[in-house]
Amino acid sequence: MISWTQIQDLHAVERLTEIVGRWFSIDLVYLDEFGRLKNDFDPQKFNFKSYLFKVHRNSPKGKELLLKDVEIALKQIEQTQERMAIFETSLPGVKGMICRLQAEGENLGYIMAYCYAKDDFTSEDGKKVVKELVSYGLISEEAELAVKKLKRIEEIQEEYLKDLVGLFADEVSTYNEEIIRREQIIKDLNSEVSNKYRYHKMIGKSKPMQEIYRLLEKIASSESTILVQGENGTGKELVAKAIHYNSVRKDKIFLAQNCSAFNDNLLDSELFGHVKGAFTGAVKDKKGLFEIADGGTLFLDEIGDTSLTMQVKLLRVLQEGTFLPVGATTPKKVNVRVIAATNKPLKEMIQNGEFREDLYYRINVINVNLPPLRERGEDIPLLLEYFLEKKCKEKNLAEKEISKKCLEKLLDYQWPGNIRELENEVERMIVLASQDQAITPDLLSQKILDSVGGGQVLKAGDQTVGFNINGTLRSALEEVEMMMISEGLKRCNFNKSKLAKELDISRANLISKVDKYDLDKRKKAS
Repeated sequence: MISWTQIQDLHAVERLTEIVGRWFSIDLVYLDEFGRLKNDFDPQKFNFKSYLFKVHRNSPKGKELLLKDVEIALKQIEQTQERMAIFETSLPGVKGMICRLQAEGENLGYIMAYCYAKDDFTSEDGKKVVKELVSYGLISEEAELAVKKLKRIEEIQEEYLKDLVGLFADEVSTYNEEIIRREQIIKDLNSEVSNKYRYHKMIGKSKPMQEIYRLLEKIASSESTILVQGENGTGKELVAKAIHYNSVRKDKIFLAQNCSAFNDNLLDSELFGHVKGAFTGAVKDKKGLFEIADGGTLFLDEIGDTSLTMQVKLLRVLQEGTFLPVGATTPKKVNVRVIAATNKPLKEMIQNGEFREDLYYRINVINVNLPPLRERGEDIPLLLEYFLEKKCKEKNLAEKEISKKCLEKLLDYQWPGNIRELENEVERMIVLASQDQAITPDLLSQKILDSVGGGQVLKAGDQTVGFNINGTLRSALEEVEMMMISEGLKRCNFNKSKLAKELDISRANLISKVDKYDLDKRKKAS
């Protein structure tokens, strides 16, 4: 069942509604699957685009006339069995357009464009309309002005109107299918994070995460050096801990060091230790992390930030198991498993002389490549539930839940900061929600609202950022089409077959439009 309130908040729907109103002076009427009105057109509140509709809706029997025309429209579309139909209203020469809203073969309702006249509308037709409107309680002066302002459109304009109404129906249908899919995801959670979706403290049921779990199970018992690659916030240290605590070294120490946190001299001392008097301030011997981690695991994060000099020292300890503390003359030997991590392109750094090739192959015996959160969207509800429970317990708050609309926006956001950003966002929303149980969209960070929040509602004479409501109708249609395809590609992870099915066009046609609007991410990356 369609949530008509949420539909009206969709950015594309707002834009399409405004275009139809601006160019054709036509209002869009929503009907549910039973043909019942879903927008009541309150004369005191609604901003009518059609003056004729406005005055007859204000008349004593205005709603009766609207319901009569709805009945005519429904009868017409049922007779034709087509997706869209043009019908004659109860006012002579005045027309309307009705289109089915469907998803997966199911009828969700209808959208009705109401009302307009063709360019062959005559003065005699006008007199008949005035007479009919007077019979519904309008005074003749109002009726005559309404007829005078009635929009007349040409044949080609009617075809454009069909395209716009069709785009509107496509957007509603696609949105509804996405809501159904997301509700199924939430239902599958069944209020608990299933153990099969976890590995150590890592959470995710997506295919990329399941593949990583299988890889970690294979390498946990290995003593090989491992390189974990991924963007900031993807959980590289969690992977390192999962490997350690599932290995034969699990009863030994696990240490982590961010290599970008110190300059070269300090990092040297931190990793390898120093002897008394090695430098100013070295008042006693100090063990380095390699020595402390003997028998256990040392996680070297951001290894791509180390200098070439430090890389030589790391290569030696990895190859020979020996190192020289700062200021010492006698090397020390240790047995440490090293897990390295970076968010930098090490192969490119090798070509630029910024990273040693021999060290790269020494740390990259086994590679674990973590996907960014935007490529594992189905894991977001799992992570949200986990962080909600965790943060509420930490702050001694009653259990909270994220509203459906808030969840939709969180699912649409691209998460440049990945899991770390998601966790911070959850904590922020919990704090702002205070004692409220429900977490609503108004608690979201402004950056999320700016990214997925639907933008601004158009006003007459205004121009929305990134969308021009002036110019030709054809260019506006192309702009709406480009926007729907661009957003659809992101939603479907650039799966063109899936998007073509959603948009009800052939895959070849979609590929042609993607090329036309230069929306291919592979070309952009090259």
